[in-house]
Amino acid sequence: MESVNNNLEDPLIIAGKEYTSRLLLGTGKYKDMEETGLAIKASKAQIITVAIRRTNIGQKPDEPNLLDVISPEKYTILPNTAGCYDAKSAIRTCQLARELLGGHNLVKLEVLGDEKTLFPDVPATIEAAEILIKEGFDVMVYTNDDPIMAKRFEDMGCVAVMPLAAPIGSGLGIRNPYNIRTIVENASVPILVDAGVGTASDAAIAMELGCDGVLMNTAIAEARNPVLMASAMKKAIESGREAFLAGRMPRRAYASASSPIDGTFF
Repeated sequence: MESVNNNLEDPLIIAGKEYTSRLLLGTGKYKDMEETGLAIKASKAQIITVAIRRTNIGQKPDEPNLLDVISPEKYTILPNTAGCYDAKSAIRTCQLARELLGGHNLVKLEVLGDEKTLFPDVPATIEAAEILIKEGFDVMVYTNDDPIMAKRFEDMGCVAVMPLAAPIGSGLGIRNPYNIRTIVENASVPILVDAGVGTASDAAIAMELGCDGVLMNTAIAEARNPVLMASAMKKAIESGREAFLAGRMPRRAYASASSPIDGTFF
């Protein structure tokens, strides 16, 4: 049976474009561009996020260009504002990305609050999102796991909301599944878990909660075998999505016999 994740009847739709993969991949922390490319290939991801302030995609002509590994003709490049600690620098970074990528409007917005926790500065993120949306950007926004703020970002016009599962790069998994579920239940735009995933089971749990996808980087890049982990994450996303669509059995306080007792002979 063909997996749901590879079935065009169940696509991930962001800013009007359909994707068969619900795994979004970052490009930082790999040992070299070759490993980056191999991990992306193994993951089958179609949306690849790039930290514009840390990665060369053409702004430094004499240095290796990541676009040689991830062609914009094959992948959707998702510029992100990683490393920005105020709205002004985040906006400027998105504007630079649009210029470098020939008018590309899809961006991942994150405005960080401090270097220790890397938690989002939500007021600054709101400020930046409002301006970017007015300038015609399709904003996918990184935020905390607050259902009220997630809904506010949706109402502002963000095309996807990306609540953290745990601090960026922590690998702690989903710390507050109840908030994530509430965000999903109240949303009419894609909800993508962003940050905190550590292994395949974390990704599966996110999808079982009803999330539309998961963005990850460190969980793959810092694995002992990043390419193998990329493959594992692909499978976890697919199985988690299928489990969500299938609908899990109810939880019960007591045992329930697997075999029916009606019609027993003795």
